[in-house]
Amino acid sequence: MRSRDERFWMWAEALDLLQGGEQLRRRFFTVESLQSLPCWEPSVDLYENADELRLLVALPGVNSRQVEVLLDEQGLLVRGERPIPSACQQAAIHRLEIPYGRFERRIALPPGPYRLSEQFIEEGCLVLVLRRH
Repeated sequence: MRSRDERFWMWAEALDLLQGGEQLRRRFFTVESLQSLPCWEPSVDLYENADELRLLVALPGVNSRQVEVLLDEQGLLVRGERPIPSACQQAAIHRLEIPYGRFERRIALPPGPYRLSEQFIEEGCLVLVLRRH
C-alpha cells in the first residue's frame, strides 16, 4: 500500500510542476494576436465523448458579447477582451494578478469535422459544444 501512495504523490507533484510551467508560459510568453496586439491566453479544458467535444474556457468577468469564436480547419479560436472594471480604472494598483485586456486562444481539436452547436457562459466559463457532422 505504501508504494501506491508514493507513486500517487509523485504523480501529483509532477502535475503541479507541469501546471506551474504552463501558467508561467501563458503569463510571460503570451501569443501575438492576429492583429499583432499583445494579449493573454485563457485556460481551457477539453472533453470528448462519442458525438461531441465540450470546451470550458476560463473567462470570469467576461460578457458573452465580448467573445468571438471561430471554427476552421486549424481548430478553434476564442478571442475577445476583458476590460478593467470601471471602479478600478482610476485606482492605484497594489497587486494585479488577473489578466485584463485582449485575450486570444487557439485550440487544436481532435480530427473530424465539427460544427459549433452551443455557446454560453456559465459560472465564469465560456462553454462551447462542438458536434461531429
